[in-house]
Amino acid sequence: MQTTAFLGVAHIHTPGFIAQLSTRDDVRVKAVYDHDAERGQRRADELGATFAADVDTILNDAEITSVIIASETVHHRDLAIRAAQAGKHLFIEKPLATSLEDTQAIQEAIEKAGVVFQTGFFLRGQAPIQFLKQEVVAGNLGKITRMRFTNCHAGALQGYFDTEWHWIAEKEQAGGGGFADLGAHALDIILWTLREASGGTCGEVQKVAGFVGTQLGRYGDIDEYGSGLIQFSSGAIAEVAASWDDAKLRAPIEVHGTQGQIQISGDTILYYSELVDGADGGQWQGALPEAAPHAFALFWDKLEGKEAVIELVGVEEAAAESRVMTEMYRAAGQ
Repeated sequence: MQTTAFLGVAHIHTPGFIAQLSTRDDVRVKAVYDHDAERGQRRADELGATFAADVDTILNDAEITSVIIASETVHHRDLAIRAAQAGKHLFIEKPLATSLEDTQAIQEAIEKAGVVFQTGFFLRGQAPIQFLKQEVVAGNLGKITRMRFTNCHAGALQGYFDTEWHWIAEKEQAGGGGFADLGAHALDIILWTLREASGGTCGEVQKVAGFVGTQLGRYGDIDEYGSGLIQFSSGAIAEVAASWDDAKLRAPIEVHGTQGQIQISGDTILYYSELVDGADGGQWQGALPEAAPHAFALFWDKLEGKEAVIELVGVEEAAAESRVMTEMYRAAGQ
């Protein structure tokens, strides 16, 4: 049985985390801290936990061996470093940090402490995305030339952040707007698939460019959408795009190589490869990897010693996403 606590409950995914925890009999939430006492007490009541008025109450409790950081992103550095130094295993909601300096400090603290780390990049577990990476790493597309991932929803159109979650649309709290929020997931998949450190074939990031924009202004001048370009040391180029202004959710992915290509839209996979039987450019009818549980569930499975369907996100990988996103914002003049 794992005994855990929340350090911050501001994130829009907090209700989903609480719902997941309610289905598990191997995790108990003992305490909840949040700098907003009303919010923290409300979530503590939902969980049948105690509201902690300060962080040290949780960090000094030996029974609590892990923490969930779901605060505003600007508070991640302080909370993560203190928790790591206290020897607590860490689930930190994405993105890791709002600046290069905070990213580096968090990474160093977690690596020094040697605690288990996970973040909320849940797209890695989806079977089509695992299949895409599998085929790229196997060399079945030849030399990779291009990759593109667009991740969007109607958040600004429908007012997702009008009330309780408004901080997500405040740059000083979140670090960025729609591009940072949704682009984090797309960028993670690009880096996970293509970076040499993750078993990919395209080497390290060499250059980036970035562009952001706002049309509605519902949340002031924070970016509602953006696109970024990444060039890897192999010469491969990737594009990441994200938006809060899309009237219908779309998250297409495509990767192109000298001997094949894969396009994914939802559960539909179009696959062509000169090297793979059945990959004739039509819809793929072959086997797919086993879908993994949500990234949040994988964290508890790891702590319980269960066999992993897919590895947790390394802190160096989460830091790499944060760094590249920050550099794309800088290139956009932000």
